[in-house]
Amino acid sequence: MKQDIKGTVEQLCKKYDTRSPFEIAKQRRIFIQYEPLGTVRGYYNTAYRQKIIHINSDLDGDQQLLVCAHELGHSVLHPNANTPFFKAHTLFSVSKMETEANRFMIYLTVSDDELMEYAEFPMSHLANIYDVPMDLIRWRYEQMAPLNGKEHRL
Repeated sequence: MKQDIKGTVEQLCKKYDTRSPFEIAKQRRIFIQYEPLGTVRGYYNTAYRQKIIHINSDLDGDQQLLVCAHELGHSVLHPNANTPFFKAHTLFSVSKMETEANRFMIYLTVSDDELMEYAEFPMSHLANIYDVPMDLIRWRYEQMAPLNGKEHRL
């Protein structure tokens, strides 16, 4: 079953009347814990039925927003998966779940309207503005191309 990540994000934004991952997490009663995590940017887990998003307190505010959106994606798309455990103790590949959480994050943090507003800018500029990898911005535009009929320049 292919998951409609964009539809899921749009439903959440409509339900909670915001695109803020922090506000959506708050309204969904997901606890956000800021802590020094070294090289780990963040992770999601459940403890005693409490959903928790852990965010590296050493990141700047923009990066914390992206991490929160990514981990919120895990809480919505993979609520019972324990990716840190899978990575550390099994041979299970979590790359599909990470890709889905990244796509959730980019749909949540960059609306179609924003992308259309910046359509004349090079993708590299947008990647810098949103502080996301270029391939994620490229993928996001590819998803919109059928909607707007435009090719975007690099």
